[in-house]
Order: sequence, then structure tokens, then C-alpha cells
Amino acid sequence: MIEFFHVKRDIPFMSYGKITTAISLVTFLLAVFFLVHKGLNFSVEFTGGTSIELQYSQTADLNQIRQKVDALKYGEAQVQALGNTRDVLVRIPNIKGKSSAQLSNEVLNVLKQDRQDVQIRKVDFVGPSVGDELVSHGLTAITLVCLGIIAYLAIRFEWRFAISAVIANMHDVIIILGFFAFFQWEFSLTVLAAVLAVLGYSVNESVVVFDRIRENFRKPNMRGRDVPQIIDNAITSTMSRTIITHGSTEVMVLSMLIFGGPALHGFATALTIGILFGIYSSVLVASPLLLMFGVTRENMIKPVKVKQEAVV
Repeated sequence: MIEFFHVKRDIPFMSYGKITTAISLVTFLLAVFFLVHKGLNFSVEFTGGTSIELQYSQTADLNQIRQKVDALKYGEAQVQALGNTRDVLVRIPNIKGKSSAQLSNEVLNVLKQDRQDVQIRKVDFVGPSVGDELVSHGLTAITLVCLGIIAYLAIRFEWRFAISAVIANMHDVIIILGFFAFFQWEFSLTVLAAVLAVLGYSVNESVVVFDRIRENFRKPNMRGRDVPQIIDNAITSTMSRTIITHGSTEVMVLSMLIFGGPALHGFATALTIGILFGIYSSVLVASPLLLMFGVTRENMIKPVKVKQEAVV
């Protein structure tokens, strides 16, 4: 394994386990409070609204279109390209007293003030029932992912590892949702996709640490160490891998956040928060939970039955 740097002495992560667990609990409760008190700022896909497909004869300027649509003060309108530089999709939330036809005509009129080569290809109305269906399907997807993670880790490791990893992963998800609730950032389908990606990304880091912990329990040179020292050694020995992997991923995500524009902003923001808290939770949430659930050398190493041969 490539090492970014080599740490000669193990870092005593587990000695701070109670402190980090308390910090995580407070952060988790704050996120839950903001979710309940403020709620998520759902996008048009969830709340319903009008979807307008526009077509230009020449390359469309998305920033200019977005400024014009925002000037109509329809709320959180979305503007994004549709596969090429000439087709544009505009999503507008429901406006009381105005039909989809009225909204599409107002958008078309304001855009024609700058360019006459724009025309409407299609106008669709997304009802609130569709939004409710998306919410239920999203929650179902998250539930299935969590059940799959529990089953995988329980088979590969042990139930204590499975429960610890799922608690750490749900900690990451709630923190992401808490950020979006506190700042009232728009929660769209792309953000939901990022949340599901974070679940898989975070559990991958937990599996790497858990696998090293399991190996340490079997190493002869670790027999004289207690469980916290074994976990500290496992985390310290995987630090180089963590820095290289997460550092490379974060560079890519930050490039999307900075240069991706509004269409990728929510997706990249959720991934950035998820990656940072995923590293934190894998090391300082999941690992201390193993101690709380009573992981010992005895329940990690199953005794091997040796057949005794009859002595003639």
C-alpha cells in the first residue's frame, strides 16, 4: 500500500472516544432539531411546479437566462442545460393564481427581451402527488441501502461492526440534511443522489478500518495489547490510504462545487459535507462504538477445534 507518510507511534484515538462521541451526539441532535424546526427546502421535483423546455437557435447563456427568470421572483427557479448548448430546462415552483400556461408565457416574454431566437418546446405540470411519491421512494432507497449495509457487514465481520457502521453512516446522512435545513439550501433529486452516494462512500471507509482491526486481532505481535490499542493501531496504519483516497476525491468534488455551476452546486455541496464527516465518523464514531458494544478478542477470534487422534 502506498504511504503518504509513516507514523512511527500509534495515535491514541480511542482515548478521546468519549469526547468525540459526545460531540457527535450534540451535532446529531442539532441536525435533528433544524430538520424538525426548519425542515428541508424541497425543490420543484418534490413540491410540484411547472417544467418548461426551451430551445434556442444558437448557444444559450444559462447565467443570463437564470438572471431573467430570477427577476420574475417566482422563488427557487432552476435553470439547466438539456444535453446540448441550445436546449434549456426551466423549473418554476407553484404560484398561486397562475396556471402553467401563464407562467410559461411570462418566462418566454421576459427571455425574448434579450433574444428573439427562443421558443418553447414543451410545458409540463408536476403535481404535489408526484413530489410525495419521490419523497417516499427516496426514503425507501435509503432504508434499503441501510439494510444492505447491515447484512453485508454482519456477514463479513460481526453484528457489532454492522450496527456501529450503520449508526456512523446515519450520523453522516442526518448531518448533511441538518446543513441543508439550517441554511435552507434547496434539496433536489441530485442532492438525494449525493446522500445515497455518501452512504456507500462512508461505509467503504468503515470497512477498511474494520478489516484492519480484524487483522490486528489475529497478529501475534498484538496479543499483549488491549482492544483500544488494537483499534488505534488499525486507524493509524490506514491514515496514508485515507489521505490519498479522500484527498483525491475531495479535489474532484471541490472542482464540481467551484466550476460546476448551479446545476451541480447542491450535489457537490452534499458530497463535500459527506466526505468530511464520513472520515470523521469512520474514525471517531464507528470505532468508539465498537468499544461500547463490547468488542473483545474472544468474540472476534473464534476458537478452532482441533481433532484429537487416538493414541495406540
